[in-house]
This record gives sequence, structure tokens and C-alpha cells, in this order.
Amino acid sequence: MSDETLAFKMQLKPGVVAEYKRRHDELWPDLAAALREAGIHDYWIFLDEDTLSLFAVLKRKPGAAFDALPRQPVMRRWWDYMADLMEVEPDNKPRQWPLTPLFHFN
Repeated sequence: MSDETLAFKMQLKPGVVAEYKRRHDELWPDLAAALREAGIHDYWIFLDEDTLSLFAVLKRKPGAAFDALPRQPVMRRWWDYMADLMEVEPDNKPRQWPLTPLFHFN
């Protein structure tokens, strides 16, 4: 079974692009470890500067603990840490809109 590619959109608040990038440039080692343990790799986040929309693309390994990631304490702390920069759900999880794949060139 091959890796699954997921893509979704998130939304930044105005005036926070530099801070968002700084926080990700200093990604916590324990969060990086949790992402790897959840089977996530090759994770990209792109910014549309005109709309402040973030477009994320990641690969996840089959059978990994991906669904448990939102219950990880480090993930919850990261969401709380990032909540002032982006649109979030009541539990501070970033609001995400799934993106539908329409074309892939390999």
C-alpha cells in the first residue's frame, strides 16, 4: 500500500505572515517527532499572499497513528500556540478545508 497524499486549506489573520513563518522555522522537536510517529512526511505549507490562505500538502504512511494526533498533548499545545495567528475551531484546532485532487503528474 502506498502513501496517501492529503491537501487542505487554512486561513491566516492579517499581519501575521512573518510570525507564522518564524514559529514554523522553530518547530518544536517533540512536535516534529509526533508528526513522524503519526506517519506524516513530506509536509509543505504554501501561502497565497493575496488572500492569506495557506495550502498544505502532506504524505502519510498507511496504518500509522494519524487519527490519534489531535489527542497528543504536544499537538494541543501547538494549536494553542498558533491560535492567535489563524482561523481556528473552538478547541483551537486550525480551521481546515479539504482540497480535492483533480490532477497529478508524476
